[in-house]
Amino acid sequence: MFKHLNALFIGLALFACTSGAVAQTIKPIETPVPVRPAGQKDVVGLTAPKLDVVRVGFIGLGMRGPGAVERFTHIPGTQIVALCDLIPERVAGAQKILTNASLPEAASYSGSEDAWKKLCERNDIDLVYIATDWKHHAQMAIYAMEHGKHVAIEVPSAMTMDEIWALINTSEKTRKHCMQLENCVYDFFELTTLNMAQQGVFGEVLHTEGAYIHNLEDFWPYYWNNWRMDYNQNHRGDVYATHGMGPACQLLDIHRGDKMNYLVSMDTKAVNGPAYIKKTTGKEVKDFQNGDQTSTLIRTEKGKTILIQHNVMTPRPYSRMYQVVGADGYASKYPIEEYCMRPTQIASNDVPNHEKLNAHGSVPADVKKALMDKYKHPIHKELEETAKKVGGHGGMDYIMDYRLVYCLRNGLPLDMDVYDLAEWCCMADLTKLSIENSSAPVAIPDFTRGAWNKVKGYRHAFAK
Repeated sequence: MFKHLNALFIGLALFACTSGAVAQTIKPIETPVPVRPAGQKDVVGLTAPKLDVVRVGFIGLGMRGPGAVERFTHIPGTQIVALCDLIPERVAGAQKILTNASLPEAASYSGSEDAWKKLCERNDIDLVYIATDWKHHAQMAIYAMEHGKHVAIEVPSAMTMDEIWALINTSEKTRKHCMQLENCVYDFFELTTLNMAQQGVFGEVLHTEGAYIHNLEDFWPYYWNNWRMDYNQNHRGDVYATHGMGPACQLLDIHRGDKMNYLVSMDTKAVNGPAYIKKTTGKEVKDFQNGDQTSTLIRTEKGKTILIQHNVMTPRPYSRMYQVVGADGYASKYPIEEYCMRPTQIASNDVPNHEKLNAHGSVPADVKKALMDKYKHPIHKELEETAKKVGGHGGMDYIMDYRLVYCLRNGLPLDMDVYDLAEWCCMADLTKLSIENSSAPVAIPDFTRGAWNKVKGYRHAFAK
């Protein structure tokens, strides 16, 4: 018996060694990286001439657009010049927002599939703010930049690698800002925790997590022409990764000292999407593409990892899963906000109950409060009170828009550039590629094409 067991163990060991040797030779699947066109250079740290007043045109006034118009009525140094939507009634509704704010009406564009082009062609607009469905984001942004405008694009700003590279090349060619409107990087816990990480409270950050876990069962009917469910029906992979990716990548200084090298992704079968379509239309769907749950692991050049999840189908409490795992400390936002760290990481005079800290349990509530007060981000110190009054996902939307305008008015690099957009949006195409190849590793391109280590550490820019 033992003889047979020994033979079995030896066989398994040989298999493991052989498998390991094979695994070491497997190279990630690569996607083409287009050569940078002659005469172009990267836009890392891009600045543009200061704007005394940021003149804005809005495209898309459905679910998110009106809220953006409302927020801009509260931001100093802005002028709302033009409003556009395919449906005229939506433009009229946005005009009422301006009237209620005692502001003049803006130019109206509607009723035509190409009405947005007329807005982009105006010579009295500095910034085009795009809040349409995903399918139109990239083409509108490219057209606007080609007509001399900075662009801010709702999430996700691009859905394919071709769209991503087109946005990068257009921003580099025109030297115009191309920013993704990722609001979650401005949430209060995230921004405070980022400040803590940047000041070394957690030690070296080794692993981060993020997600978009939000059952949309009650929301599907409100997407015009059913576009969002249709997209999930026809596309596999993590199609909405940016809310998790944004905070995770800022913590790891992605393309500011580190870069993502490759990912592996896996999904479940699709259950709730087909069931919803059958329930609402009576039609059987046998080829629904997007699984109910998608999970993705990413490894960086410097040996850090990121875990990203997507689930808009199953009953679960809302979560963006935000977690920070450092060599000396930990932070998590969901299901409760908590910190954990070694007592030696905190000076005894900084927080109460210093002696109650340990490395295997959450810090007490009063310690958590003391930490969040001490490390409150300068952006929150300036804007928190106003942001909570104006609103927009609890105030983070207002902070996002305010910071965009602030940087444009002061000629500063934006908080998020076109390479952030690319890194956070490429999940859609690359996770699909991994899943459809038995969860094979897929290389994540260096979208900066060599400039990923030019800036050392992610930081927000401020006027002196």
